[in-house]
This record gives sequence, structure tokens and C-alpha cells, in this order.
Amino acid sequence: MILFLLPDHDYDPTESAVPWAALRDAGIPVRFATPEGRVALADDRLVEQGFSVLSPLLMTRADALSDYDRMREDPDFQSPLAYSDVDDAEVSGVLVPGGHAPGMKSMLESTTAQNVFGRALLAGKPVAAVCHGVLLAARAQDPETGRSVLYDRRTTALTATLELSAWNLTRLRLGTYYRTYPQTVQAEVTAALRDPRQFERGPLIPRRDTATRRNRGFTVHDRNYLSARWPGDCHRLAAEYRDLVLADPAIH
Repeated sequence: MILFLLPDHDYDPTESAVPWAALRDAGIPVRFATPEGRVALADDRLVEQGFSVLSPLLMTRADALSDYDRMREDPDFQSPLAYSDVDDAEVSGVLVPGGHAPGMKSMLESTTAQNVFGRALLAGKPVAAVCHGVLLAARAQDPETGRSVLYDRRTTALTATLELSAWNLTRLRLGTYYRTYPQTVQAEVTAALRDPRQFERGPLIPRRDTATRRNRGFTVHDRNYLSARWPGDCHRLAAEYRDLVLADPAIH
């Protein structure tokens, strides 16, 4: 099975549901794990509350919401594992979606979740992370070196430009909603790498991809690890991760 790590709540619906749909439509089993094994819903501001006049720019797109509705109805989504109950022997790969609202910290700061991801990456299983999900990957430690499991990997993540742009657009009304931590995601991830040049920002002006225009998205693929920056990369991420899983001989 492919395991999706989710926080208690507040994850991004696009970054979770679009990859889930690609895997399930390809017949690949997907399970979920949350901190205590309770059902976790996405950030409601992205799903329903919105951002007033900025909603067309910042809310989740209709196709991704449709995938999220499908995902919520899945029996495996309704019966997640607790992080502590994950059996590595049953895990064929791990995907970590992002999100920026406070509930994300229940996953990002969990050493148990970090270790689930780290063990899968070090075992050569197909793993992926997007946006703030790359923070969890960067915080996972290699027990032999004490360094991040990403230390010698190329990666991307939510860029400082994307993070600070969203914060500046919304901070008068929403305060630190778009600033999960005082340090940007890009800064923390880059600090975990052997060489700052291993962090790849992608095009300065990002374009949202779609199911039919996946080439607009940006991902970084390094061996068994795939990463992306934001929801606008997730159709490409979903297709590439599905193909990475299908190409793994250990899964067949």
C-alpha cells in the first residue's frame, strides 16, 4: 500500500486528493495515517470559507474539490491508522501533502511521522512530498549520520517567493495564516541540505498545471524521491508519482 501522512486537520485538499485520485484510478491501494488515527479533514478555508475577493486566486479549484469529495468517501480515508501503528513491512511508499494553517504542526513536528517517511526513503521505496510536506522530509533524520534524509538529495518545496507573496496578500485580514513558522519553508529545507544548490526553485513565475497541461507544473525527481512546490504542481506530481510507484518492481 501507499501511505499518505496527514495531520489532525488543515492540510491542502489539492495536494492530498489529486495524487490520491491518480493512484486509486490506477488501482494502487492507498491508506492514511494521522497522529491518533482519527479522520482528518482539509483546511476549511481552502474548501469552503474562502478569502473574500481573493477566493478565485487562493481557494481550491473545482476539479481538486471533486477529487477531495471522492477521497473523503473512501473507506480507507474513514479509518486511518495512527502514526504509531504504521507497520513498515506493509508500506510500499509514502506521500506527504502540505498545508500552511496551524493544524499542520501536528504532523510536521511529529518525530513518529518523520521516521515513517525517513525509513521509507532510506529503504528505497517511492516517496513524495509537496509544499510544507517537504519540511517533514527535511526534519526526518538518518539514524546512521544524524543528518536529514534529504542531506544528499535534490529537492524543491514551497519557495520563499510563493510563501511570502501569499502572506503579503492576506496578512492584514488573516495575520500569520500563511506563515506556519517564522522561518520560510525554503530556508529550513535548504539548511538541511549538503549544498544550497540542491534546492531547486523552478520558474520564478509559477503557472498552475491541470490534468491536461501537466507540463506547467514543476517537480524535482531524485532517485526514489519526488518533490513539488505548491498546489499548482500537483497534477504533474500525481502523474509522476503514480508512474514511479508502478515502475517499482517491489510493488508488483
